[in-house]
Amino acid sequence: MDTNLRSAYDACLELLDDAVHLLSLSLKSLRTSTPSNKHTFADVMTWLSAASTDHDTCTEGFQDLEDGYVKGRIEELLKDLPRLVANSLDLFSLSSKSSEKQSGGYFNGNLNDNGRSRNGTGSIKTREWRFLNMSLASLVPHIVVSKLGTGTFRTITEAINAVPDRSSMRTVIYIKAGKYEEQNLEVRSEKTNVVMIGDGIGKTVITGRKNTKDDHVSTFYTASFVATGAGFMATNITFENRAGPYKDQAVALRVSSHRAVFYRCSFLGYQDTLYVLRDVQFFRECEIYGTTDFIFGDSSVVIQKSNIYTRTPLVGHPTIITAQNRAGSNDNTGIIIHDSRILPAPEFKQSKKILQTYLGRPWANFSRVVYMSCWMDAHINPQGWIPWSTILNDIVPDTLFYGEFNNSGPGASVVPRVNWTGYHRITSLEEVQRFTVTQFILGSAWLPSTGVPFTPGLTD
Repeated sequence: MDTNLRSAYDACLELLDDAVHLLSLSLKSLRTSTPSNKHTFADVMTWLSAASTDHDTCTEGFQDLEDGYVKGRIEELLKDLPRLVANSLDLFSLSSKSSEKQSGGYFNGNLNDNGRSRNGTGSIKTREWRFLNMSLASLVPHIVVSKLGTGTFRTITEAINAVPDRSSMRTVIYIKAGKYEEQNLEVRSEKTNVVMIGDGIGKTVITGRKNTKDDHVSTFYTASFVATGAGFMATNITFENRAGPYKDQAVALRVSSHRAVFYRCSFLGYQDTLYVLRDVQFFRECEIYGTTDFIFGDSSVVIQKSNIYTRTPLVGHPTIITAQNRAGSNDNTGIIIHDSRILPAPEFKQSKKILQTYLGRPWANFSRVVYMSCWMDAHINPQGWIPWSTILNDIVPDTLFYGEFNNSGPGASVVPRVNWTGYHRITSLEEVQRFTVTQFILGSAWLPSTGVPFTPGLTD
């Protein structure tokens, strides 16, 4: 195989192996469904949605490649998987709704008296893990990484390898200030409950320059850092892909960790900066920079109290913040941006009279993105949203859900927005509550154990 084909093939193997694991988790959870079962209906919905995402990501890697034996064989072998997984998701969605009515809610039997998950991923007692709000002087990490040799290891890779597999306890890695560029840097699926703490944004920097143009790999393999193991947490770190605006897709962070948390981190890139691939994630007080589709993927993610900056793109290219990839009506995924600031980066601000930014475009038929209580600067295009391809005159699917609620600023007016069937000027408090941390990612059940501040509803 040539480099591009090999990259797509290898990504498929990794993604489908992961999908098998997710389906096995779902089956195991159902077989042991008892009042003491640590997993909720929502977990199973998330795993099934994630398995579907893994399949979609696999097949998308072959889309732009020439037809041939390998591509044709993969397509033939996988042709039934979308339908089978979608059927499972639909059936389980019906059964979970029925069970919810009978039990009075998804979480009955799965929360302790303090409203925290009994034994779910990352369910360490709150008082033990308030360290994310503590100073580094009071923190005693398990592993220290220092490029100067003053820690346990010199590289992040060595530190990750030293983490015990499938641990139910947190392993804290303190990464001292410096720029770290390492190949294939990943917190793998067996490395669970890893916490990485840096010296601050711009001080501890994880960087790379892989991109689809120069390296002839799929977007999946361009990430400077990958978080896959469940319960991953990071704070005070910059994740960067410095390939630049002329190198096509170049990911700074790819995350498919279930119940991942990023607190006071920055993400620097251009096209495809932040790849929220799948599962449940929460970002708080972060900075995200990019040009085209720079927050993309098919996870259930809430980005809260963060700054989202548009950078200067290639000449003639639009700047678009989100590209969400929800493929089915029962997938519990979407990108929710709450109480954040949508701003032009300094170099973009100088050109904002010519260049404008769109809030998102639909990567899939059921694409779902909601902005609520955000401040939007004047660089936001009055129409707000754009089809996937204006060159091909793409028809916008009626099944998408793009919503805006109670946003402010010179770019927030909904009067001139698109008139698509799937676009919603949300005015109902009851409707918008569906997209809060508590309801959309069920955060009140697991975020307290992380020590990270969060707004459970619409306001503090």
